[in-house]
Amino acid sequence: MDQHVEQKKRRMRLDSLTDVVKRIIQENGRDYVRDYLVAALCLITVAGTTAFTAWIMEDVVNEAFAKKNADVVWMICAGVLLAFIIRGLASYGQAVILSRIGNNLVARYQSRLMRHLMALNVSFFSSSRSAQIAAQISQNVSGIRDVMNLTITSFARDLLTLVALVGVMVAKDPLLSLIAFVVAPPVLLALQYISKRLRIATRESINLNSRVLGAMQETVQGITIVKAFTMEGVIGARTQEIIQSAEERSNRIARLSERTSPLTESVAGLAISGVIAYASFRSIYGDVLPGAFFSFITALLLAYDPARRLARLQISLERAAVNARMIYEILDMVPAQGDRADARPLEVKGGEIEFRDVRFTYHEGEVVLDGVSFVAEAGKTTAIVGPSGAGKSTLISLVPRFYDPSSGTVLIDGTDIADVTKQSLRSALAYVSQQPWLFEGSIADNIRYGRPDATDAEVQEAARMAQAHDFILAQPRGYDTPLGENGANLSGGQRQRVSIARALVRNAPILLLDEATSSLDNESEAAVQKALDTAMTGRTVLVIAHRLSTIAKADRIIVMQDGRIVESGTHGELTKSDDGLYARLQRLNKEADSAGDPPDTSAPAAKKARRRAASTGTQS
Repeated sequence: MDQHVEQKKRRMRLDSLTDVVKRIIQENGRDYVRDYLVAALCLITVAGTTAFTAWIMEDVVNEAFAKKNADVVWMICAGVLLAFIIRGLASYGQAVILSRIGNNLVARYQSRLMRHLMALNVSFFSSSRSAQIAAQISQNVSGIRDVMNLTITSFARDLLTLVALVGVMVAKDPLLSLIAFVVAPPVLLALQYISKRLRIATRESINLNSRVLGAMQETVQGITIVKAFTMEGVIGARTQEIIQSAEERSNRIARLSERTSPLTESVAGLAISGVIAYASFRSIYGDVLPGAFFSFITALLLAYDPARRLARLQISLERAAVNARMIYEILDMVPAQGDRADARPLEVKGGEIEFRDVRFTYHEGEVVLDGVSFVAEAGKTTAIVGPSGAGKSTLISLVPRFYDPSSGTVLIDGTDIADVTKQSLRSALAYVSQQPWLFEGSIADNIRYGRPDATDAEVQEAARMAQAHDFILAQPRGYDTPLGENGANLSGGQRQRVSIARALVRNAPILLLDEATSSLDNESEAAVQKALDTAMTGRTVLVIAHRLSTIAKADRIIVMQDGRIVESGTHGELTKSDDGLYARLQRLNKEADSAGDPPDTSAPAAKKARRRAASTGTQS
């Protein structure tokens, strides 16, 4: 089934509030059934002691004040004290249990979201702002917890308390009970109307707030660019517009949410004043003991809070359900590609990579690769060069299956990589990108990401091979030096050498290099190139380079233009043809080197390709 159709069907099943609540309970209820039963027992105890407080008011008034029976008063006082002690303990128990369940639910869905995000396509992340995703998730994940806790507390505490108190009221005076609750239906209809409007406003507010947090995070990450280009005013004004929109939306939500207060308060006032008037006249002119009335009015007043919370329950649940829906929109996204049912682990013997009549398109009619066929021999280096837009970065990204070809086949040692598990495929690869990305943790941690079970000695050996050992030891804490965001406390060349060490410690038979030196200065490039020369020894290597001098020793050079292979051969063979594309690129390189500026033959195309992939690429 098409993934978009499947996602649409899943979203349709969450259109109503009932669907959201049902799904959350189905996914989580069984795991917490014991805890919820204990919490429900505590809530039932709270409801019972609350009803007891109202019930005993008749004896308090009649026995203590009307009949002045001192012996009974002490028993009444003891009963009231015990009821409040039990109620306090029960309230504490349910609060702690529900908090523990809620915290575990949040942690559970955070873990689930993280696992699912790791399985989603690269296109999802290309088309979404990372800061906004993080902000939205941090806001939305509490919606699952709120739906569960609101449902339990509303039914086990508020509903039972209300039922018990209504029972007291009916027992004390059925006619007064009818007067008190005749106004309920209009209130419920009004609240239902408000909740529908609140659903839309809440979703808009969440989106705007996530944009605010995302804009702030991006500004912090790019603060040097902001200051260098004096963008403070522009960024500040743009962010202020979003903040004002979020503020206006939040104010609208407040107006809608609190619109219930004057309605419920007015109706409650009307009901209570009517009850008091009726009971007072009956007591004055009918000579009826006031105990039953005081018991009734106590029950009525105590019933007001649970009744008000139940009346607002749909509104509160709608707000929580909006957050829950947005979480499920992410969880229900079906990865564009997955392992086939009969996928098997990849067995790499030599590491030969073959492209067989490979075609690839991002959009219909936009051909990026057009019938590409070549073999990268095992244990040798194959370089891919060409002008911007030739399809080089797209080609290399097909090997780890960041994308799947539109047609044709990519094979490793004769095995179609679509027939093997992605885990085994990617475990056989080491990848060094143009922009090295380092993660939170120490330098050693970042190298060890290449192979988590690598020993300290293996991490240090990889660093030596990557020409990184000396500068790492010069850091304040050596290999244990914590890195700033994306390794901000290292230079560009140092970050790249750490990423090369990460690739080397993986000890994979296939190495992919995507313009690994394009963004470096000459000195850093020389150090990194020396590290790459070591890394490429004895491995099957696919390399893209913007400086042709760095791949002159490649065993084979593939020259691409407009998504096709136009030349191939060794450096010596390709430079013999003066009018060939490689020879022209070589002359451009020499002219740029003499001018001190490296030619930009590929980086823009890679960026354009990634942007094109954002909406329709079949990435994983």
